[in-house]
Amino acid sequence: MEGSHSRVLSSIHRPSPHLFTRWLFLRLLGLVYFIAFASLGVQVSGLIGSRGILPAADFLQAVHTQIGAESYYLLPTLFWFNASDTAFHLICGGGVLLSLLLVAGIAPGPILLLLWAFYLSLTVAGQDFLAFQWDNLLLETGLLAIFFAPWQIWPKLSAESQLVPIWLWLLRWLLFKLMFSSGVVKLLSGDPTWRDLTALTYHYETQPLPAWTSWYAHQLPEWFQKSSVAGMFVIELVVPFLIFAPRQLRLLACATLVGLQLLIILTGNYAFFNWLSIVLCLLLLDDAFLRRLLPRRWNAKFAAPEEIGRGSNGSNGFFALCYPLNPANPRPHLFIKSKQLVSLALAVIIFLFSSAQIARMFLPLPRPIRQILTWVAPFRTFNNYGLFAVMTTTRPEIIIEGSNDGQTWQAYEFKWKPGDSQRHPTFVAPHQPRLDWQMWFAALDTYQNNPWLINFMLRLLEGSPEVLALLGHNPFPDAPPRYVRAVLYLYHFTDFSTAQSNGAWWQREQRLQYAPVLSLPEE
Repeated sequence: MEGSHSRVLSSIHRPSPHLFTRWLFLRLLGLVYFIAFASLGVQVSGLIGSRGILPAADFLQAVHTQIGAESYYLLPTLFWFNASDTAFHLICGGGVLLSLLLVAGIAPGPILLLLWAFYLSLTVAGQDFLAFQWDNLLLETGLLAIFFAPWQIWPKLSAESQLVPIWLWLLRWLLFKLMFSSGVVKLLSGDPTWRDLTALTYHYETQPLPAWTSWYAHQLPEWFQKSSVAGMFVIELVVPFLIFAPRQLRLLACATLVGLQLLIILTGNYAFFNWLSIVLCLLLLDDAFLRRLLPRRWNAKFAAPEEIGRGSNGSNGFFALCYPLNPANPRPHLFIKSKQLVSLALAVIIFLFSSAQIARMFLPLPRPIRQILTWVAPFRTFNNYGLFAVMTTTRPEIIIEGSNDGQTWQAYEFKWKPGDSQRHPTFVAPHQPRLDWQMWFAALDTYQNNPWLINFMLRLLEGSPEVLALLGHNPFPDAPPRYVRAVLYLYHFTDFSTAQSNGAWWQREQRLQYAPVLSLPEE
C-alpha cells in the first residue's frame, strides 16, 4: 500500500510536460497583443479621437449623462479618467511596450493583467470599430492566460513555477468552444448555402477584404468548393472533440485545426483572428513533441521533463489537475492553500460561464443564468463565436464621392477595400483596417442603422486630417469638397477571360444612392 502511495506521489510530482508549451504560448500571445495594439495605434485618432468618426469622449459623456454612475460598470474602461487623443496613444503605445515585455518573458503574470485591462479599455471606447469576434477572443484568451502564466519577475524555463493544469484545460476548452461553435452556428442558422454546401462559391468574392488569392480561389470548380465545405464541417464539428482525446489524436487535431487556419489566412484578411487561433492550437502539443522541432543544441536549455504520463497533463488525480503539488509535502490534500481554493473556484466559475455560452446555442437558458451572463457581459470575456453563420451571396459596396458643384463627382479611394475595379485585392492581415471592415458591414444594411457612416461623411466635409489618414486617396487635397454622397454598387469578381482582356479584377454596376447628399451649412 505504501509503495502504491509513493508511485502516485511520484507521478503527481513529476514536472509538467507542458512548461515549454506554456513558454512558447505566452510569447506568441505577446506577439498577437503587439499586433493588436500596433494596428489600432495607427488608426485610433481617426476612429475614436476628438476629430475622429466616433469620438470616444463624447460617447462616454453621453452615456454618463443618461445613466449616471452605473456607466462605470457597464463600460469598464480606463478612459473614464482621460479620453483625450494623447490617452488613446498612450494606452496603445503602452500595450505595444507591455507586449514586448511579455515576449521577453518579463513578469508575464502582471504584464498579462495589464494587457487585458488596456485592451478591454480600448474595446469599450472603440464602440463599433472594436466589436469584432477576435477582439473578444483576445480578451478571453488573455484573461485565462493571466492564471496560466508564472507570476515571477523574470522566470527562466528551468526555474519556472509549475503550471496549474486546470488553466491549460480551460484554454483548450476555449479552443473547443471557438471551433465547435463556428461549425454549429452555420447549421443552426438554416442558411441554405451551408446546407447544400455551396457557401464557398460565394465566400471568396463576398468576404469583407479579399486578397488576390481570393480571386483565384473563386475560379475553382463547384465540386471542389462543395468538397471544401464538407471538409470544413468535419474539421469544425468533429475534430474539436479530439482536443480531449489521448495524445496522438490530440496532435492530429492540432495539425488539422492549424491547417484550416492557414488555408483561411492564404485566402482572406481576418486581422489576427486566425493567428490567435493557431496560438491556442499549440496548447494541444507537449514539450516532448516541441523538442523534436528544436535544434539539438537547444535541447539542454529546454530540458525534457520525465516520461510523459498517460493523462494529457502528465499527472494523475484531481488534486494534480487543480494544483502543482510540492514533493516536500507528503499529504498535500491536508494543506491546500487558500489561494489554491480561490483559483479552483474561479476556474469552475469561468468554465460554467463558458459552457453556458455553448448551451444557449441549443436551448433557452434559465433566467438566473441569463441574468448572470448579463452581469459579466460588460467585460467581454465570455463570448459566443462563429463567423458567417449566414453566407452573404452578393457584394454590395459603398463608394464615397465628393463634389464641389453637385454635378462632377470624384471617388475617395480606401486603402484596402474594393473600389477601383483595376486595383487588385491584396493582403493586409494581421493588420486590420477597421474603417474598411465597417464599410463592408454598412453595405449590407442601411445608413440609418449605421450612424457612424454619416459621421464619417461629415468628417470628410470638414477635412479632418485624422480621418483622411485612414483613406488611400483623397481627391480633394487642397480643400474639402462642398458635397459628399454615398453610392451603392454591386461588385463581382471577373473571370479569366475578362481579366486577360482588360486587366480588371472586379466588374461593377451602380445600383442606387445609399445615403443622402450631405453638405455643411454655409457660414
